Amino acid sequence: MSGLLVSAAGLPAPASRSPAAHIAAGLRWLAPPAAGLAGLLGLWWLGGWIIASSPRLAAFTGFAPAPTLTAFAGLIVSGGAWHAAGPSLSRVMEGLAVAFLAGVPAGIAVGLLPILARAVQLPFQILRMISPLSWMPIAILAFPTWDGAIVFLIAAAAVWPILFATVAGVKRIDPAWIAVGRTLGGRGFAMVRVIVVRAVAPDILTGLRLALGIAWVVLVPSEFLGVTSGLGYAINDARDTLEYDRLSALVLLIGLIGFALDAVVATALRRAQWTPTA
Repeated sequence: MSGLLVSAAGLPAPASRSPAAHIAAGLRWLAPPAAGLAGLLGLWWLGGWIIASSPRLAAFTGFAPAPTLTAFAGLIVSGGAWHAAGPSLSRVMEGLAVAFLAGVPAGIAVGLLPILARAVQLPFQILRMISPLSWMPIAILAFPTWDGAIVFLIAAAAVWPILFATVAGVKRIDPAWIAVGRTLGGRGFAMVRVIVVRAVAPDILTGLRLALGIAWVVLVPSEFLGVTSGLGYAINDARDTLEYDRLSALVLLIGLIGFALDAVVATALRRAQWTPTA
C-alpha cells in the first residue's frame, strides 16, 4: 500500500527501512562526534605547527601529533602501555571499590533516615569540599605503603559522588513502592535489597561514573609520590628525561583508557534502568 504496512490493529505502520537508509542514519549519527574529534585533532595540529615554527619552543616539538602518535605506537608494540597502565588501573579499581563499599551503604542510610541526614549534612558538605590531594601528607604517615596511600586518596575523592547520588536516588523512590513491600511482608534488609537497591541502581551507577572520572584525574598526581610504577610515574620519568613525545603519548593513553572505562560504566547504566511491574 504505497510504502505503508498495515499493523495488527489496522493502523498504518512505516515500512522497514532499506539498508541505504540505515547507512544514512548511521552516518548522520556519527557526523557530530566525528566533527568534534576532527576539530580537536585540528587544534592539536595547529599547536604542533606553532611549536615547530618557533625556535624558542623547538625542544617541545615532541608534543606535535606526528611524534606523539609514533611514540604511542611504540608504547603499544613494546608493551610499555600496559606496563604503565596496569598498576594504575589496579589502584583506581581498589580505590573505587573502597569508595563504593563505603558510599552506597552510607547513602542508603542517609536517604532512608531523615534524622541521620540532618546530622551528617554539615560535616559531609565540609569534608567533600576538601581537595583529596590535601590529604597526601596524612596518607603518607597513616599507610605503611605508597600503594595504600594512593588508594586512600582515590577513595577519598571518589566516595562523595557515589554517596550523594545514592542519597538522591533513595529520596526519589515512590513511597508507594515501600508501602507495597511492607504489605507483602518486606522488612529490614530484605526491603532494602529487593526494592531500594534495585530502584537506586541507576543513581548508584551515575555516581560511580562521576567518581571514576574524578578518581582517574586524582590518580596521576597521586602517583607522583614514591611509587616506581604507573602512569603518573611514567609521565614524571618522561618529563625528567625530556622525552616529550613519550610524555604526550602517555597523556593520550590516559585519555583513551579513561574514555573506555567511562563507556563501560555508561553501558552498565543503560542496562540498569528498572521500573517495577504490576
